Amino acid sequence: MRVLGLTGSIGMGKSTTARLFAEAGVPVYDADATVHRLYDGEAAPAIEAAFPGTTVGGKVDRTLLSPKVVHDPEAMKRLESIVHPMLRAHHQKFLDDAEKSGAPVAVVDIPLLYETGGEGRVDAVVVVTTDPDAQRDRILARDGMTPEKLDAILAKQLPDAEKRRRADFVVDTSHGLDPVRARIREILDEVTRLPRRRA
Repeated sequence: MRVLGLTGSIGMGKSTTARLFAEAGVPVYDADATVHRLYDGEAAPAIEAAFPGTTVGGKVDRTLLSPKVVHDPEAMKRLESIVHPMLRAHHQKFLDDAEKSGAPVAVVDIPLLYETGGEGRVDAVVVVTTDPDAQRDRILARDGMTPEKLDAILAKQLPDAEKRRRADFVVDTSHGLDPVRARIREILDEVTRLPRRRA
């Protein structure tokens, strides 16, 4: 089985691309969705113990947690030390299940793949991109998003041009869904012929 790492900066259309991989019959692991599930259950007691007053009804409330960690690198490290081992276990189980199912390809959707050195854990990287104006329009249309918040998010992400330079495959979402579906078919055809690269 080949493992594709799917990444791309905010607002590029990565979630849509992940959905189209799933539509093509590929098992897809969503790191963000897994974090949400952990916050809603498994990780909540440990996070409450480390950051008292951040859970409501047994679930982590992000609006209560965020101010305690966002500007405090030590607190962020403490949070990651709770969540990352759980995430790794879920990620491994997903890969084991995909392998057992006989899937030739699995996709792991990891927003900060390059920023966290994740390219060493996949066989090839797919970067999702779009026109910069379309990217800004998509993001600023989201509830609660401001130009300042967007600039802060983008400052933490590797620039799109650098991601595209390092990618094995690039998917451009600027022209609607059909070209994306066609590109996914090409990638799935090519990736099975690539050598296994992950550690």
